[in-house]
Amino acid sequence: MKSRATLSCALAIAAAVAVVVWLFLFRAAPRVSGPLRHEVYVWQRAWTQPVRNAVLQHATNFSALVVLKAEVSWENKKPQATRVSPDYAALAGMVGQDNSPGGKAGLPVGPDPRPRVPTVGLALRIGPFAVPFITNDATALLLIELAASLVAEARTNHFELGELQIDFDCAESKLDGYRAWVTAIQRRVAPLPVTITALPSWLDARAFKRLAAIATNYVLQVHSLARPAGPHGSFTLCDPRAARWAVERAGRIGVPFRVALPTYGYVMAFDRSGHFLGLSAEGPRPNWPAGAQLREVGSDPLAMAALVQGWTTRRPKAMRGVIWYRLPVTTDSLNWRWPTLGAIVASHPLGEKLRCVPHRVESGLVEIDLVNEGELDTTSRLAVEVRWTNARLVAGDAVGGFDLADSGVSGVRFETKSNSIRLRAGDSARLGWLRFDRDCDVQCEIKKS
Repeated sequence: MKSRATLSCALAIAAAVAVVVWLFLFRAAPRVSGPLRHEVYVWQRAWTQPVRNAVLQHATNFSALVVLKAEVSWENKKPQATRVSPDYAALAGMVGQDNSPGGKAGLPVGPDPRPRVPTVGLALRIGPFAVPFITNDATALLLIELAASLVAEARTNHFELGELQIDFDCAESKLDGYRAWVTAIQRRVAPLPVTITALPSWLDARAFKRLAAIATNYVLQVHSLARPAGPHGSFTLCDPRAARWAVERAGRIGVPFRVALPTYGYVMAFDRSGHFLGLSAEGPRPNWPAGAQLREVGSDPLAMAALVQGWTTRRPKAMRGVIWYRLPVTTDSLNWRWPTLGAIVASHPLGEKLRCVPHRVESGLVEIDLVNEGELDTTSRLAVEVRWTNARLVAGDAVGGFDLADSGVSGVRFETKSNSIRLRAGDSARLGWLRFDRDCDVQCEIKKS
């Protein structure tokens, strides 16, 4: 009887402990609702004219920009720093700062006292680091001075910053060492806030809670690349369910955070046997070997829009907004076009909207264009039927990924070839041309195959 009573008591205590643990680990974080703050990264290493145009045209749709300023890679365990030269004049023009030598940085110019974009931050990206963390060795001192010099350069250009962001995928076992780095950098650039990026795998680590506490805020990166088993394996750049779960866990920590959401894609390469060769996400694509199988994967706009809508309705109080990776630039083939991201930021619905447009080039000559006026890329097989009256077709041809087929004496049909075409949101494509013996009225109708 005594042993049974002892067992019952032990079970009761274990159950009580389990309840306490459950309440601690899975307690609901304080909730808020309402519009989200949207920020965006400018991650290009070269500030070409298309990058400047994107900043000037679209950056004022966001609460803040974070601009890549330097990257640190490692060669023989020694740091190699590569600096990026952002166009401070373009940034100053965007936010309404007076960039003249006698001006007051950070203050609006002109009669409107409200700055169009409140803040611009700089990002310091640090590659994987495999040696022990020592706070006063040559490596740490280089990183601290590099961070300070980035901030000083902005101030020399009469530009007031909102934050310095450190993007470092630290090993979970090294988070306490990383905390020492962050503390030293904070002291060096004070009073400028220092933000860190964080991985979902860090959230349950005690060392991360110590790191987050001294950082005072962080960016939670819920997108990642998990290498697929082969060229046809399943792949998700950002799993919405995992993203929601990570945000809930972060919310229980209580330290303010933003969530980084992807707009970009990857091209992955596999050899003839299906073995992974590498990937490309930015810049020119590598020269893959002959016979390589290429697969492009990207972020799903509808899934990302659903995440934003859900967090707008209800989210942890500690979640302060989202930051998009990265600002659309017309030359960035692996990123969303502006109509897609702009619609999500403005809380507008996403959809496809194709229009066929005939252009009269000269008497009797008509060119046919397909225009994507929607917010989503189109990747369908298409057919466009073209009809006319009071004229005879003399000649015609298709271009790009289309074929031309007869459709009677007063009509033709442009069809996609064996593969579907991809027409990016906001882009247009030439289908072909038609020459008639006289000017005539031309009508087009789009049909999906």
